[in-house]
Amino acid sequence: MPYEKLELSTPKPVLSWANHSLKGDENKMAKNVASLPFVFKHVALMPDVHLGKGALVGSVIATKDAIIPAAVGVDIGCGMAAIKMPFTANQLEGKLKKIRQDIEAAIPVGFNDNKEIEKAVTNWQGWRDFKELHRGVQRLDDKAMKQLGSLGGGNHFIELCLDTENQVWLMLHSGSRHIGNKLAQCHIGTAKELAKLADNRLPDPDLAYFVAGMPEFDAYWRDLQWAQNYARFNRDVMMGRFKRIVEKYLAGGKPTKPMLSVNCHHNYAEKEVHFGEEVYVTRKGAVRAKEEDYGIIPGSMGAKSFIVKGKSNCNSYHSCSHGAGRLMSRTKAKKQFSVEDLIEQTKGIECRKDVGVIDEIPGAYKPIDEVMNQQSDLVQVVATLKQVVCVKG
Repeated sequence: MPYEKLELSTPKPVLSWANHSLKGDENKMAKNVASLPFVFKHVALMPDVHLGKGALVGSVIATKDAIIPAAVGVDIGCGMAAIKMPFTANQLEGKLKKIRQDIEAAIPVGFNDNKEIEKAVTNWQGWRDFKELHRGVQRLDDKAMKQLGSLGGGNHFIELCLDTENQVWLMLHSGSRHIGNKLAQCHIGTAKELAKLADNRLPDPDLAYFVAGMPEFDAYWRDLQWAQNYARFNRDVMMGRFKRIVEKYLAGGKPTKPMLSVNCHHNYAEKEVHFGEEVYVTRKGAVRAKEEDYGIIPGSMGAKSFIVKGKSNCNSYHSCSHGAGRLMSRTKAKKQFSVEDLIEQTKGIECRKDVGVIDEIPGAYKPIDEVMNQQSDLVQVVATLKQVVCVKG
């Protein structure tokens, strides 16, 4: 589906790939961002767009010489990883429960961290720069090290999947854990203080920004890149453990070579060239989708997911959606659905089926097929996956 130019009276237009008109608060959020003086060309909204903090989740914001920390968000570098394995569905028979139990034993979820720290974690090169990070996180080095290789909570997950050819895939969703959250909060606080001191009248306090050339901008950019690298490596560490568990059951513990590996952010910012100009691109719930890029667009814990390749659509700033997008809040989902609904909607999947994950029920999310239909000009589907094991954060 091609984009629609929304009828908003803003200095910069808003292009939307969502097939629904924005509701009151969503409309206001889009207008607020598109009214900022440093926004470049236009704001792009992906098909999974929904309410966020400051800016809509599912928005791509290109800016000239400025960046908005709250638009990047507090889970810096949150994203997806997936690998295609040389195994088939028949090899999984009778092993799903054991695989799930081993995943839950090997990878901490929620607020938990690792009791033992593996060599790959202690050897990570990012620790060399830890002392350069914001002073507000300097006492968190031990926690950051223990959390490297842990899932977190909320909508983070680990899934064992099958594609339409019955090939086995490993997939997971996680970010920069507590250290990324704390770094984001420190810099968002600084941006808000500067806006107050300058009497900068913003449409929303969460749109406080840093201007390039300021020491605060440089400090945030440095910490942002560090947290993004931490998040990517966090996924690598977990994927390594996940892969070894599957190899234990399907290959007698023998290491195997993945047929395809993908690791992509969907909450982050980078410096890129668009329409011939160098800009800062913030993808808040969006994946980069250049022609050479592989991306991952997951559904909910009972729906399909997609491995995609980008089409370099310039109007989306070479981006696509990062998932199905929430249809309702977590609170509303808990009120509307029961454990019986969860059991029904996750039939055939080895996963938790209790009150603690009702807010992640498939019915709380937009239909993933609809979301995919709306971005046929942004990506092409490489593989369609369906989970057989799901471990939630």
